[in-house]
Amino acid sequence: MTRRTRLLLPVLAALPVLLVLLGLGTWQVQRLTWKTALLERIAAAEADPPALLGAAVPEPYTKLRATGRFDHEREALLGIELRGTTLGAHLLTPLLRPNGVPPLLVDRGWVPLERSAPIDRPEGEVAVTGYARAADSRDWNSPRDDAAGRRFFLFDPAAIGAALGLPPPAPFGLVALAEPGTPPAALPAAARSMPRPTNPHLGYAITWYGLAVALLGVLIAFLRRIAREPAP
Repeated sequence: MTRRTRLLLPVLAALPVLLVLLGLGTWQVQRLTWKTALLERIAAAEADPPALLGAAVPEPYTKLRATGRFDHEREALLGIELRGTTLGAHLLTPLLRPNGVPPLLVDRGWVPLERSAPIDRPEGEVAVTGYARAADSRDWNSPRDDAAGRRFFLFDPAAIGAALGLPPPAPFGLVALAEPGTPPAALPAAARSMPRPTNPHLGYAITWYGLAVALLGVLIAFLRRIAREPAP
């Protein structure tokens, strides 16, 4: 094997790997930019007063205020969540709105599966402050819902609305925020603040770019060693 071939083969082997590592690092930088902007938008929404829910579909995490009447007869449970040693889920209740406006599925907060404490179910006209939640995407790995038992593990407003016998609901949900002065032990346990998704993408980008630099360093060292070998 000639020296030129011995120099060319490791370059050809390393180049695709290097491109993949650089591509993954760049993708994480793009994710970092998107996540940073999202966190800034959530922080701004939390600081601002809620907007009155209109006819348009809001952006996810938009802080909103909606009015209507809760249909407690058709409430359901969403997801599964362990708090301390107590297993629970989120109480999903349709908010019926006047004038033929599609009902809105409201996540009123966490409740234990074993009901040992009373759950607040307000009657009549209510105003709910919360943030918009987009529908989940369903794929082959999605958990299976128990529509007959009103237990849902994926937030799919169309499917949930049909299972509850509702008219077609809004294609998004509203996650209720606890009103000021709500006791900590109140049920449902509504969110006390807007969510803050994790933002690990800078670390991921550094990892992928670091691996690319390390690969490049190993390749250069290997090529220099071959170049210094005496010709056969």
